[in-house]
Amino acid sequence: MKEGYCKRYAKELLSECEVWAKENGCHEFASDCNIDNIDSFHFHKAMNFTEANRIICFTKML
Repeated sequence: MKEGYCKRYAKELLSECEVWAKENGCHEFASDCNIDNIDSFHFHKAMNFTEANRIICFTKML
């Protein structure tokens, strides 16, 4: 599958989700991505998401 097709599909899917959410009374979308996922970061910015916060998650094996 070509990369351009995937980006176009993701944009169309987000658009349809936004329509559904508005029709069902939602006023805000939230999303997240891994801090090193640059492609996802750029996609979110291109879709007019605003960065709200950055966190670091920790795990510890017992």
